[in-house]
Amino acid sequence: MNKLKKVLNSQKVAPYVFVLPFILVFLIFWLYPLANSFIMSFQERLLGQAPKWKGFDNYTKLLTDKVFLKAVENSVVYMVWTLILLIPFPMIFACLINSKLMWGREFFKSAFFLPALTSVVVAGTIFRLIFGEMPGSLMNSILSHFGMGPFKYLKDQTLSRIALLTLACWRWTGVNMLYFLSGLKGIDQEYYEAAAIDGASSLQAFKSITMPLLKPTTIYVVTISIYAGLAMFTESFMLFNGNNSPKNIGLTIVGYLYRQGIEKNKLGYAATVGIVLLVVAMTINLIQLALTGMFKKEES
Repeated sequence: MNKLKKVLNSQKVAPYVFVLPFILVFLIFWLYPLANSFIMSFQERLLGQAPKWKGFDNYTKLLTDKVFLKAVENSVVYMVWTLILLIPFPMIFACLINSKLMWGREFFKSAFFLPALTSVVVAGTIFRLIFGEMPGSLMNSILSHFGMGPFKYLKDQTLSRIALLTLACWRWTGVNMLYFLSGLKGIDQEYYEAAAIDGASSLQAFKSITMPLLKPTTIYVVTISIYAGLAMFTESFMLFNGNNSPKNIGLTIVGYLYRQGIEKNKLGYAATVGIVLLVVAMTINLIQLALTGMFKKEES
């Protein structure tokens, strides 16, 4: 027992002991399922039946599957718009809240973050009622005062995307804002004081100081937003009250994976969708990381 304690307390072994839980979780809950899914993607897997090897047939079929391509289009459009809306606006809100002139700072931080604590199921249900097609729904009631509507939001491609993006902005603006707030806390105030002495305006200080020094935080938020946009499922599922939206206007890549794997019991084909989603998400993220210079070595 004493020998075991000595080994665990040694400087060479102790670091591996602390890292071991992460390694085990990584191997059991990420690497093994990923390897198994990769193998399944080359098979025809049905519950209760022996797997049949199909080679690249699943991938060939997927690339010509119009429904899958529609799901990819929906997910990519959603991802792009979330980047457009959920990067600059949370950054601006963070700068406003971080300003010395801001009053009620803690109240606004709590108010912005509160939606993130709400269940997606509850939020999706509420927004489905808000964007209902009946004249008495909240959005149609508001627009009726301007002589517009009623609209069938969840039966139109453009209007349904607006509803989905509204839900995304309501839910995730506060989360991204807190990321930027944490980044702002790491910026030395002396930079702003020096800029003020030199006569720089607030806009010039934001452009020359805040944005460059927030680059690591911005890249992180962009990275997780790309993955979150492509992997979005629950919001769409709840907003459209299921996985079968009119003409697949709300179908996402993960929704298509769910349809094939859970609803149709085509586990091999669903695994193919998952592998393609992983490759697409990683490719986009690696490209944006390369373009932002994250792989370049800093000059000493």
